[in-house]
Amino acid sequence: MSDDTSLWNDLQAQDREHVWHPYSATPPGGEVFPVVSANGVRLSLADGRELIDGMASWWCAIHGYNHPVLNRAVEEQLAKMSHVMFGGLTHPAAVKLAQLLVKLTPESLSKVFFSDSGSVSVEVALKMAIQFWQASDKPRKQKMVALRSGYHGDTFGAMSVCDPVTGMHHLFGDVLNRQYFVSAPTAGFHQDCPDTDMEEISDLLTAHHEEIAAVIVEPVVQGAGGMHFYSPDYLRKLRALCDAFDVLLIFDEIATGFGRTGKMFALEHANVEPDLLCLGKSLTGGYMTLAATLCNDRIAEVISNSEAGAFMHGPTFMGNPLACATAIASIELLLSQPWQRRIQRLNLQLEEGLSPARKLPQVADVRTLGAIGVIELHEAVDMQTIQPMFVEKGVWIRPFGKLVYTMPPYTMNEKDLATLTTAMVEVVASL
Repeated sequence: MSDDTSLWNDLQAQDREHVWHPYSATPPGGEVFPVVSANGVRLSLADGRELIDGMASWWCAIHGYNHPVLNRAVEEQLAKMSHVMFGGLTHPAAVKLAQLLVKLTPESLSKVFFSDSGSVSVEVALKMAIQFWQASDKPRKQKMVALRSGYHGDTFGAMSVCDPVTGMHHLFGDVLNRQYFVSAPTAGFHQDCPDTDMEEISDLLTAHHEEIAAVIVEPVVQGAGGMHFYSPDYLRKLRALCDAFDVLLIFDEIATGFGRTGKMFALEHANVEPDLLCLGKSLTGGYMTLAATLCNDRIAEVISNSEAGAFMHGPTFMGNPLACATAIASIELLLSQPWQRRIQRLNLQLEEGLSPARKLPQVADVRTLGAIGVIELHEAVDMQTIQPMFVEKGVWIRPFGKLVYTMPPYTMNEKDLATLTTAMVEVVASL
């Protein structure tokens, strides 16, 4: 038995014995593929094979792997300090990152609260909204409104604003806070939003605005809830409704931030400013976990001047120096490059490469936006069957439900992307 085969078998056996993977049983029903290194857009498996990564590690490794600029940022910060508590202390990396985020995001967003994951950034936004209204002498305003087919994370507050029926968290429906849900917009990305798309939420706000703290949406792209692309015009009309009924507006850009849709942030497609903005995933270029919740001066001042005198949240690893330094390097690297042209090139090639799938009878839709390519099937895929098929073709694609999709690193070249899209079409055609 070769060393590669021995390592592969040992890792798989030990993994099955002790490790519990996301959205999986233990041991997992299908094969788990051991990765020993990654470089550029390739994952190196323990048996010597390489896979072109079409998922950018759940959408966050926008510069690919083992990037020298990001490696250097980690090394330089590590030589100074890896971590320091953020209560009563600060450090240069956190200050600089906050300044950079404020500069990049809408003008009204002036305060940055760091946390350690996207789900927690949503928790922070929900808590900020509730504490804001408590401090405004409107304690009844505690409910949230969310879109059906939405996804905002796996912690309890975040789960409560994910789709309660078709989402991944319906098993917990009886123990989650009961929120309000309205239908997702029907108008596509390139369409104007009809008044009919606003009727349900308008009626809801009319009837219940006195108990609603905020509306939370993923702007333009609903990610893990179904890869649904909708009209930016909806966001403009939603902003007007929130203003009219004195309800806060939260944008969850954890999946869409930092260029994924062709704009730095998806909200720019609508030129709309939220009251709170959640960021994560590609914030550090996929190197380590970090998230941020931005808010406007109104929210910050009301909470800070309330009886509590503080926002009641404080993660242990808040503002982690290693993560902040890496995030600065990732954002500056992105800004130093013609990233918009890169995203446009990826989009054109995704559209061309995936278009043959439109002719397949098992395919319901093919859609692309920015560096996102989606093949939607009529029936849900069998993960235990389809995952090894992609690996055999030398690519890493992780479908879910009826969706076979890719969110590649922005650094992927034309040849690798062609291999990726060809594999997607061929595997779907063989189902």
